[in-house]
Amino acid sequence: MTIRAVATGVGHYLPERIVPNAEFEKTLDTSDEWIRTRSGIERRHFAAEGETTSDMAITASRRALDMAGLTADDIDAVIVATSTPDLTFPSVATMVQDGLGMTRGFGFDVQAVCAGFVYALTNANALIFAGQARRVLVIGAETFSRIMDWTDRSTCVLFGDGAGAVVLEAQDGTGTAEDRGILSADLNSDGRFRDMLYVDGGVSSTGHAGKLRMQGNPLFRQAVDKLTSTAHAALDKIGLTGDAVDWIVPHQANIRIIRGTAKKMGVPMERVIVTVQDHGNTSAASIPLALAVGVERGQIKRGDLLVTEAIGGGLAWGAVVLRW
Repeated sequence: MTIRAVATGVGHYLPERIVPNAEFEKTLDTSDEWIRTRSGIERRHFAAEGETTSDMAITASRRALDMAGLTADDIDAVIVATSTPDLTFPSVATMVQDGLGMTRGFGFDVQAVCAGFVYALTNANALIFAGQARRVLVIGAETFSRIMDWTDRSTCVLFGDGAGAVVLEAQDGTGTAEDRGILSADLNSDGRFRDMLYVDGGVSSTGHAGKLRMQGNPLFRQAVDKLTSTAHAALDKIGLTGDAVDWIVPHQANIRIIRGTAKKMGVPMERVIVTVQDHGNTSAASIPLALAVGVERGQIKRGDLLVTEAIGGGLAWGAVVLRW
């Protein structure tokens, strides 16, 4: 018998403010057509003044718990993937605990930028497999609108805010690829590429948060190759190929990256969950947001085999294979 970390609930939250591409035409040398052509993005959500990463994470978590039929008292651990925490410390996870009324268990944050949710899922899976937790709330939440350089047309039009959450529960499995739950994972990082995507500030360097900086073309070239290789590596670990995949649920950074990765994996776009047009790049929140939307649309169904893959600053990248 094998212990599997099975998703039993998913939820998401998007701020009320919707920002269409046309809004950027007022202040930047850009256009709706330029943004759509380069990224596939049509609109994104920005957090309201005073609305924090933990606020969004709490709302998404409540919705995930409702779907799972659980309360905060049933959760043993909270893991939040974010690069835009409310404060330097304490962790967003502890703020989520407080917001949910959770007075037991433990919580911590994971920082792997856009790959953060994949890293968080892998950590949660390890905790469940080791018997350290039975139910884990895994969250991706970001307020990237707070670290944008609004004069940089190549980056500020790409990102948005939001949160998604998944409840993982320990369940018995057979140890085969037919089990529900997380079946395999593949994680990678390489600090040599850190200048491709970074924030030019920090506590021990500048003393302020800084702004996002990105080398778009070099990052694009790295992304498709690394996302394809990590997805194949995760599938190889359980003896499967792209033909077995029901849905790719990718990091929603750029429609060209999504299409390029799907093509190299041999998976048609009809089997890819795409939300980038409505959300933009929400970094660590993008995969759980896409999962929640896919379930809400009726695309993702119980028993479907999913591959989630993401790449972000570091560079850090990875993939998780799970059966819903």
